[in-house]
Amino acid sequence: MRNPLLKPLVLTVSIALVTACGKAPDPRLAATVDVDNIARQYMQLVLALGEHDSNYVDAYYGPQQLRDEAVARGMSPAEIAAEAKTLLEKIDTQPPADSDLRKLRLHYLDKQIQALAFYAEHLSHGKKANFEAQAQALYDTTPPNYSLTDFDEVLAGIDKLVPGEGNLTERVVEYRKNFVIPADKLDVVFQRAIDECKQRTQAYISLPQNEDFSLEYVQDKPWSGYNWYKGKSYSLIQINSERPIDISRAVDLGCHEGYPGHHTYNALLEHKLVDEFGWQEFSVYPLYSPQSLIAEGTANYGIELAFPLEQKMEFERDVLYPLAGLDPAKAAEYAAFLKLMAKLSYAGNEIARQYLNGDIDSEQAVALLQQYSLNSEAEARQRLRFFDNYGAYVINYNWGKDLVKDYIEQTDDEAERWARFTRLLTTPRVPSSIEW
Repeated sequence: MRNPLLKPLVLTVSIALVTACGKAPDPRLAATVDVDNIARQYMQLVLALGEHDSNYVDAYYGPQQLRDEAVARGMSPAEIAAEAKTLLEKIDTQPPADSDLRKLRLHYLDKQIQALAFYAEHLSHGKKANFEAQAQALYDTTPPNYSLTDFDEVLAGIDKLVPGEGNLTERVVEYRKNFVIPADKLDVVFQRAIDECKQRTQAYISLPQNEDFSLEYVQDKPWSGYNWYKGKSYSLIQINSERPIDISRAVDLGCHEGYPGHHTYNALLEHKLVDEFGWQEFSVYPLYSPQSLIAEGTANYGIELAFPLEQKMEFERDVLYPLAGLDPAKAAEYAAFLKLMAKLSYAGNEIARQYLNGDIDSEQAVALLQQYSLNSEAEARQRLRFFDNYGAYVINYNWGKDLVKDYIEQTDDEAERWARFTRLLTTPRVPSSIEW
């Protein structure tokens, strides 16, 4: 059994320099080189596993040679899992660290490689683990468990708020049509929302020079938005426009995918850990890994951080509603509705749990998403595609946000909250080390 008490590395001086001076090599320096080698092997294994699952490598901007070497080895998932377990044994032998940051680095590698070994092993068997096992092994956490009946009171509150008669889901779907951004206004609204998200983020976070992004509109995707980080502080942000997009999603996606969300997170990790420290393992991002809970949790909490209290509603009412040609007088009413809808978030997790564990079939999942998440049938089927593609990844959005929120809101001071948020974006954090 592996020792859970990790012993991270120290120093960054080259062993060759020490031996050249005629002194005996310090074993701690050897450990430093060994961890860099572990990091390189980890990167190769991530890239190799990406050859078996196109979703697995979310971003890579490291040396092309490393990717070529990984592909050339032609490893099977079983072989990748075996090598990952060997790396975990090497991590256990590392001596104590001389700094908290280096301790975080080794803990990060340990948890990321554990997730890699787990995913590779299950991929080799041709099947996915159950929901609970995925959450713990891939995302380093145990999310809360609810019963769907826990959400009945929220549904009753929404039922009182939404006008009309008859089926609640149908009424909600009809009501939300009043807040859809017209297709010909979509880009101007999103560009303005992202610009506001960036301005608010820059007031507290120093972004790398020349950071930038491109915005595209796509269709036929299981997600509503995606950030494809390309390296050198540049992202491609895609918005899925196949389904109607309501006015609230402009700020949500602008913050989540851009500022202070994924684009900011990746750019800061590259600038701080890859460029400054030379920790190349942060130039590859395996999607099914503990890093994702930090990435999604900070991206979702970043919305509240950038637009605290009623500021999101006020910005939408005063700026985005007029740009979209919608009635600003309805902004407060719609914001109140959305606050209630947000309380149904974990219902989606429970439906995903039941579906992925085989307790319900796809049609039952669609029906439950319509009943408890108040999705239209088309929205429910899109979410089902997400469950099929990404499994228990759904926990990273709401549970990840709650873990990040708990850490950051230990203080009421706004500047300190941004400082804590920035700490999560610039250090090697996974869920079990958020509080370190």
